[in-house]
Amino acid sequence: MDENEIKELDEEVHEKKAEKNKIKRIEDLPGIGPTTAAKLKDGGYDTLESIATAMTGELSDIGGIGASTALKAINAAREALKMGYLPATEIYKKRLQIGKITTGSKELDALLGGGVETQGITETYGKFGSGKSQLAFQLCVNVQLPVEEGGLDGNALFVDTEGTFRPERIIQMAKAKGFEENEVLERIQIARAYNSDHQMLLIEKAEDMISEKNIKIVIVDSLTSAFRNDYAGRGTLAARQQKLNKHMHDLQKLADMHNIAIFVTNQVMDRPDILFGDPTAPIGGNVIAHQSTYRIYLRKSKGEKRIAKLVDSPSLPDGECIFKVTEEGIRD
Repeated sequence: MDENEIKELDEEVHEKKAEKNKIKRIEDLPGIGPTTAAKLKDGGYDTLESIATAMTGELSDIGGIGASTALKAINAAREALKMGYLPATEIYKKRLQIGKITTGSKELDALLGGGVETQGITETYGKFGSGKSQLAFQLCVNVQLPVEEGGLDGNALFVDTEGTFRPERIIQMAKAKGFEENEVLERIQIARAYNSDHQMLLIEKAEDMISEKNIKIVIVDSLTSAFRNDYAGRGTLAARQQKLNKHMHDLQKLADMHNIAIFVTNQVMDRPDILFGDPTAPIGGNVIAHQSTYRIYLRKSKGEKRIAKLVDSPSLPDGECIFKVTEEGIRD
């Protein structure tokens, strides 16, 4: 290779670097003109992060562009955001930004390593009356607390799939914390999901509200109810699991991109093949088990007492604790 060829190659590398550095908006991506950008924004792809984490097929369909153009745009967005290999120190820096939301119980917080954390999915499962929804309501209130008091000074987004959200219960918990009831309710955004497709759509559209409404936690109560109803029978199991897998990945993407907490409740079933021990098993199988960062099994005890068991965590040991569901909310 002579000097001229080396010079040309060097100039080409510099041009590519300069082009990458110029990419600040989706309109700057190769092959994305104003018309295509408008279509993508209407479809919820209005940031470089959303483009970089998109699938080629869905970007092609929404933007009305070819698969090769979509792939170039995705790769350019990833390069601009430096979404390749990173040293572990960079991941550690990101982990240092994690926030924790108190549950209201010091024992339960300790079990979770300090509370419900951002950048991950916390799943609770248990039978009816075990305290799943009560914990979800409490987190809607506690996320509004200042950071020094165990909150994130933010708001909550609540996807209700069973019609069980009760503002009256939120008011009880808010008064116990010294909040003004209307102010607390204003800071909780509610959406009622009527089927599994609607539920998935609500999560896909949630990204627009997260920054606009200062959302710090997204709650889905319950995660699997609509899927169980829409996909009944063994013949539909594969389709249901595929949809659930995408849904869980969409939730994790929100957690990663916006440093927010995801809290989901899950229904259970009794396994007849278990002859000894507790036959209770969560719905969703390995799809949900692998994608959940923390899994908590809740059981009802005497009176107000509930038992929480940490079933799975990437960094914490398994353990149990006891907490109470009182009129004022979750307490030790």
